[in-house]
Amino acid sequence: MKPPPFEYVAPKTLDEALAALADAGEDAKVMAGGQSLIPLLSLRLARPTVVIDLNGVADLSGISVGDGLLRIGATTRHRAVERSPEVAAAVPLIAEAMPLIGHVAIRSRGTFGGSLAHADPAAELPAVALALDAVFTMASRDRGERTVGAAEFFEGFFTTAIQPDEILTSVSFPIAGDGTGQAIEEVARRHGDYAMVGAATSLTISGGTISDARLALLNVDEKPVRAGEAEAMLVGAAPSADLFARAAEAATRDLEPSSDLHATPAYRRKVGSVCVRRALQRATERAEANA
Repeated sequence: MKPPPFEYVAPKTLDEALAALADAGEDAKVMAGGQSLIPLLSLRLARPTVVIDLNGVADLSGISVGDGLLRIGATTRHRAVERSPEVAAAVPLIAEAMPLIGHVAIRSRGTFGGSLAHADPAAELPAVALALDAVFTMASRDRGERTVGAAEFFEGFFTTAIQPDEILTSVSFPIAGDGTGQAIEEVARRHGDYAMVGAATSLTISGGTISDARLALLNVDEKPVRAGEAEAMLVGAAPSADLFARAAEAATRDLEPSSDLHATPAYRRKVGSVCVRRALQRATERAEANA
């Protein structure tokens, strides 16, 4: 199918983009990689009157490290993040998650901020952002700039805290310190498919015990889920297979994932528990090596 008619705007600065968005109102859509929007347009599931192309706004792209944070511009291509030595050194969990996103052709066009703003609960980056307490920066012409933590950013199925007059400009992550190990585990039918279920974790080990634990699951609800009970169980304990098994059970026990042609809720809970155990074990090995 062909997309419905729309006005195309290609701003060169963020101010121009924000002005175009404010003038167009709620019927506008912003686009960078287009990996999600273009199919929706072609199927006529999205019918914007204006499409604002952000590819010409150079300030929205780039990777920087400073003040204990890794900052990634919203229109930075997945492939650039995947191949960045700064990302791999600062936040290994992001570097490990990137190759799981689609295929190289998709990652060459898709953008870091676009994937997060799309907020697919089966996608890897929302779970990574939630596990690491990422901070999202958004801008509006009339209300200026604001920041939102990951726990508040993801509101529901394909729904985020981004307001109609706002553009996501960057996402910041805390840099992994000494004694920190990170890992992501997922199960998908084929490489490049969305995960049926998965887990992202970050552990910090000090003096033989876990001093900080972060764990989030993907594709078990309408948005990524933070496993707070399991995290509390892990902190202050010495890492062990038995501890990880109990934490995995706590992380998945009360989940009520959806059923589809790929997996039943019971399957997602069971396999999710396995993903949690594996991710915790690999994160522990990396934390001990990074002490």
